[in-house]
Formats: sequence, structure tokens, C-alpha cells
Amino acid sequence: MISRYSRFIQGDRVIWFAVIMLSIFGMLAVYSSTGTLAYKLQDGNTEHYLGKQFLMAGIGLLLMWFFHLLPYRLFAQNIFFPFFGLSIFLLILVLFWGNDINDARRWVRVFGISFQVSDFAKITLVMYLARYLSLKQDNIKSFKETFVPAIAFIVGICFLIAIHDLSTAVILFATSFLLLFIGRVHLLQLFSVAALMLLVAILFILFLSNTPDTKLESAGRLLTWKHRIEGYSNPSQKAMDMYQVRQAEIAIARGGIFPNGPGNSKQKNFLPHPYSDYIYAIIIEEYGLLGGFVIILLYLIILFRTIRMVLKAPKAYPVFLAFGLCLLVVFQAFTNMAVAVNLFPVTGLTLPMVSMGGSSMIFTSIAMGIILSVSQELNIGKQEAGGDLVKHINRI
Repeated sequence: MISRYSRFIQGDRVIWFAVIMLSIFGMLAVYSSTGTLAYKLQDGNTEHYLGKQFLMAGIGLLLMWFFHLLPYRLFAQNIFFPFFGLSIFLLILVLFWGNDINDARRWVRVFGISFQVSDFAKITLVMYLARYLSLKQDNIKSFKETFVPAIAFIVGICFLIAIHDLSTAVILFATSFLLLFIGRVHLLQLFSVAALMLLVAILFILFLSNTPDTKLESAGRLLTWKHRIEGYSNPSQKAMDMYQVRQAEIAIARGGIFPNGPGNSKQKNFLPHPYSDYIYAIIIEEYGLLGGFVIILLYLIILFRTIRMVLKAPKAYPVFLAFGLCLLVVFQAFTNMAVAVNLFPVTGLTLPMVSMGGSSMIFTSIAMGIILSVSQELNIGKQEAGGDLVKHINRI
């Protein structure tokens, strides 16, 4: 019976397994971390947020299944190019008419549905870069004809996102930078941009550190960024962000090595956003370091299988498309987990496919579906195909 229905599930089965396992972990963790909140806000209905997460996970898996059936070459066609322009329009629109949630204007409402524009923009930028770089392989070393247009789009999109979502902009820039690197863009050009961005970051941090809070109160997210930087560099600071960090550290310390069991978290009652930003700390508290390691392993499996996939690709476009989308997911996952264990400053990023969320779950599922579309057409997991990445970098 399994073989009868297996034909409907194509692509890399290992990636399918990893995604489904992450979704299951997500539903268990969301149910545990939202019990008290649901009891207070939903008239004692403790399953309210579990039902919502189950619905979103189901929609996500359905979208993932739908997109994995589409030929990956379809995403390089001109019919998808207007989506890139739409994402730029929405990023500008959200600056003026976006919805404020948790002091951040990142959401826009279309036909009664709110979604985070940056989630849409980062996928369209990767799709655009994959097509652009694959078509420019014959002239990839040209500074004027190839590098300048590419970096202009990357910096422009990342700047629009950074105004209200700096962490997502940083992840998107890092992903785009790596795509330029594997796309064989001249190293001197990449190092020049990296040095310039590092200098801008240092000057920006110095500006925030030496500017009084009173002058930053009306300057959007600048005051929030300043407090997060100060809280990370000065752990004794009694700020809200440091309260979150301390509660996450307590949750991790209570977790130990072996699982305590689902639903046994105590810090979910004290930790702000335990169902989204700090869900990894709740997972460690309930499932121990072993559970935390399993989560890391699942994301590494997705990364490894995608790398294995692109090494077998005969053309450039599927390499850039699958690897770029995979990096978006994996970078965000490891940033979220690094924040939970206080390796990175507080960012507000969710854990892909695990945290409770709407647009993040949807667009992550679409990204995974496109990755599986590439693996399906390359027959990854069904047959072995030799090849070297550099040797097979051809035009689409």
C-alpha cells in the first residue's frame, strides 16, 4: 500500500522525512508552550493554538507537495519575473501602510490576509539571482555588466527589508553573497563588498552606541537595535531582551541531557514568545540536549542532501536555485538556535517549520517544495549521477 501512494511523493525522500519530523516537533512544542496562554485568552481551550499550528503545517505540506510537482525550469520563465517586481513594490508599500506588530512594521494585509513581506521578497530575490547568474556564466567576471547589476539588486532589497527587519536582511545578504561566490563572481569584487559592508556595520554600531536614547525614540527600530547590541555586549543590563535571554538559559539548564517529557516545561510561563522566537529553548527543556541535537541534525540533513543534489546538477540554474533556498532556511534556523543559547543577539527570527507562524511557515514550505522539485528532476535518491560542480556550470 505504501508503494501504491509513494508515486505521489517525488523528490528526495530524506528531505521529506526531515521536514515532516520538524513539523511534528513544531506541533508538540507549540502545544506545550501555548497551553497557559490559550487557557487565558481562549476561554480554557488549551488546544486552540495546536489546532492553528496543525492547520498551518497542513497547508505548508500541501503547498510543498504542489510546488515539488512543478518543473524547476518553470521558475526561470518570464511568468515568474513579475513576482520579483511585486516584492519590491510590497517592501515599499509596507514602509508606509504596513501593520505594526511587536513594534515592527513588517506585515501587509492583502485580501484580508496578513503576511510578512520579507518572507516573500527573500524567495523572489533568490529565484531572480539563480536565473541571473545562470545566464551570465559566459560573462560572469565582468564588473560592469554582471557584478554591478547583481549587487545593486541585492543591496536595494536588503536595505528595504533592513528598515524593519534587520536580521532577515543580514541572512538574505549572506545567502546572496554565497550565491555570487559559487557563481564564480570575481573574488576581488566580493572581498571589496565584504570589506565595505563590514566597515558600514562598524560605523553603524558606533553611531548607535554614541547616540542618546532620546534621539532614537522616534527613529523606527534604531532604539531597539541599540538595546539589543548593548544587552549582548553587556549581559548585566536589565533590559527586556536580557530577561528573555536569562529565561532561555534557565530553560536550557533545566533540560539536562535526557528528555524531561513533553509538557514539562516551566519556563514557558515566564519566557516571552516561547512558541516562536525561543521555541528551541523550550524543546531543550522538554526533550533535553538530545532533542536539541535532533533538531540540529534535521536541518543539517536538509543542507547535506541539498549539497549532494547540486553536486550532481548538470546545469547552473538548479544549483543556484536549490542551494540558495536551502541556505535561507538553514541560516535562519541556526540563527534562531544561536539566539536561544545566547551566541547571537536577540533577533526575533522564528525557527523554520517549528515555530508557530503563518507567512513564515507558508514561504518556507514553498522554498522546500522548489528544492524537492529540483531533486525530483535530477532523480536524487533514486539513481546515482556523477559530476563535478565546476565542470557542469553551464547556461540554463
